[in-house]
Amino acid sequence: MELVAQFRKCGPRALLLQGLTFISVLTSAFMIWKGLSLFTNSESPVVVVLSGSMEPAYHRGDILFLHNGYSPIEVGEVVVYKIDDKPIPIVHRVMKVHTETATGRQYLLTKGDNNNADDRGLYNPGQLWIQRDEIIGRVKGFVPYAGMGTIWMNEYPQLKTGLLGALCVLSLFSND
Repeated sequence: MELVAQFRKCGPRALLLQGLTFISVLTSAFMIWKGLSLFTNSESPVVVVLSGSMEPAYHRGDILFLHNGYSPIEVGEVVVYKIDDKPIPIVHRVMKVHTETATGRQYLLTKGDNNNADDRGLYNPGQLWIQRDEIIGRVKGFVPYAGMGTIWMNEYPQLKTGLLGALCVLSLFSND
């Protein structure tokens, strides 16, 4: 009831200002994301590690910063790649690299540091290598456990809905 009373007290001009402020914050975040994508040459310049397959190097919840340069990928680099039929990118280390001498095209074999076998079981059926164009980026830095909030929101959708609802209400009715 108090929320409705505050809504009536604000007036249309104040509500419009709050709505425009909320839209400008969302637009700014989108522009920053797209700017980072252009700068890093990666469709997703920041990813969260979702499993323990890369332990001890990276743990579940670590935020990784990616860059997708044009230099050849080398054995030992940690890359993030995406398979066509799978919605979630995979963070694993390059174990073998095969380069065609005529074209310079690279084919990569990857494996999680904490996995017993290579990733051929994760690739599409019949696919033995991933190609360079399936790479989203190479890991250039990380922040430990900073992405746990993202994991919790994916595992508990009610938490995500509650947080988004609270942010919307707060942005509409704040006095600033």
